[in-house]
Amino acid sequence: MKDNLSERLRFLKRVVEREVHHLSYSSRNVFTIPFTEERAAKLGEDEALAERVEAYTSRFCRLQDTAGDKLLPLWLRALGEKTGAVADNLDRAEKLGVLDSADKWLEIRQIRNQMIHEYIESPQVLADALTTAYDYQETLIAFAQAMLADVERRGLLD
Repeated sequence: MKDNLSERLRFLKRVVEREVHHLSYSSRNVFTIPFTEERAAKLGEDEALAERVEAYTSRFCRLQDTAGDKLLPLWLRALGEKTGAVADNLDRAEKLGVLDSADKWLEIRQIRNQMIHEYIESPQVLADALTTAYDYQETLIAFAQAMLADVERRGLLD
């Protein structure tokens, strides 16, 4: 069982590292200047910008899904912790010191949902969601990296 757990952790480590790299790349391409409502309103006519925004949104969401839905429960199991609902897992991660705030994570999740569901109808909602996601990006990355650093520190990849 431990070998399978270690193998899965190694796999997720590679995935998370790649996702962080791609998110950072997309971030640099979208946020060269502030993302305003005016920029969001032009997505219909600026296909290059629309593609960059789509890549950023997709990569942000993917990293959040990987970190919160895959890596977090696996990390908790590797530590011998009981896993449960997402909110419970996040609370445990906060108590174990790899997440600053479970509540902030849930806020990031709401932003994620706005980016993928509401932007078509409201440029302002998209602009606000993207700007907020950008502000939270380092929190997202730090959470994933903190779990991976803990895995390595504990020798759970062996």
